[in-house]
Amino acid sequence: MFQSITYNGTKEQNYSLVLKQLKALIDGEPNVIANLSNASALLNEFLDDVNWVGFYMMEDGELVLGPFQGLPACLRITPGKGVCGTAVSEQKTQRVEDVNAFPGHIACDAASQSEIVVPIMKDDKVFGVLDIDSPSTDRFDETDEKYLNEFVSILEQYI
Repeated sequence: MFQSITYNGTKEQNYSLVLKQLKALIDGEPNVIANLSNASALLNEFLDDVNWVGFYMMEDGELVLGPFQGLPACLRITPGKGVCGTAVSEQKTQRVEDVNAFPGHIACDAASQSEIVVPIMKDDKVFGVLDIDSPSTDRFDETDEKYLNEFVSILEQYI
């Protein structure tokens, strides 16, 4: 049974605990939707100053909304469009300090000011993305990027 806890260590210690929690939540569960649902809930519980945490999954050449926590979101995103689409086309994590300065940003939630998007790979192809938005500019740093990439690496083992 999962219980809400207070993360009171260093940022690195807290992320390490979240990685362990993720493994415990999804170990032995083959259903991708169930695993992504718990993963988005876990990150939403863990991260402060965020207003959207979720996944988009590739389907017929475009990203389609998957499990998430937050306000209703854009349903489909074309590769190369916005931060999520750029992460897909470049197959690289996108950490954006100010989404208003990002060319072609797709504003699903007007409150979002910064964003990080991590591509999820399967068999050397983009399976989808982890997308996290914040209502504050410059919310995500190198530590967030490092550990969110590790978070996605764990997920990749279960998809």
